[in-house]
Amino acid sequence: MTEPSDSSQWTPPLGGNDPNPDRMALARVGRQVLDRFRSDPGAEQIASDRIDLFAFHGFVSPEECDHLIGLIDQVARPSDMHDHGYGKDHRTSYSGDIDTADPVVRALERRLDDCLGLDPGFGETVQGQRYAEGQEFRDHYDWFWTRADYWPGESRRGGQRSWTTMVYLNDVEQGGETAFTRLGLTIPPQRGYMLAWNNALADGALNYDTLHAGAPVVRGTKYIVTKWYRTRKWG
Repeated sequence: MTEPSDSSQWTPPLGGNDPNPDRMALARVGRQVLDRFRSDPGAEQIASDRIDLFAFHGFVSPEECDHLIGLIDQVARPSDMHDHGYGKDHRTSYSGDIDTADPVVRALERRLDDCLGLDPGFGETVQGQRYAEGQEFRDHYDWFWTRADYWPGESRRGGQRSWTTMVYLNDVEQGGETAFTRLGLTIPPQRGYMLAWNNALADGALNYDTLHAGAPVVRGTKYIVTKWYRTRKWG
């Protein structure tokens, strides 16, 4: 654990009174997954009273990691993101949707769905991400700003994001940590390690303490896969 950097003072273009039409669904899905994790002996809860954050060691085998890295290299392109006025340097990684027909990807998605206990239809397509030296993803939220121009489209596509799952596919020589900057919590990449966190609070309010960043890679290359779950059927 490390102390927050100056970036923890970053304020998104949001207000605490933003509409939250999926609040009841966020609370329901949050409880459902928490109940699942609390009965799972492989789930390690990372201590915090401000975020529901869990870790799973050895979630993906070394052979699966290598296979997924190869798939990411096939589809990686400069990452994009919804525009909040962040600027072009806010996210400098490469990413892409990996082949969902691939048997390893299908097995990973089934494992994630079963781990969270959620309907597979609520999950977005698995995204692979690659960070070369110097690349990063600065402070951001995974949930959607409901006052943004993009929200009506995202609402139709499945609504708000409830849970995030992230799997590290390799150890990184230096840098590349996942930093929850409001919490002062930093997690280094660990091959096969899966993180899962709830983007909302127990009552379904959006959790501003989920602000997080992918720290710059100093030496080596970082590979991860991410899958987000919505409050309704996705797509």
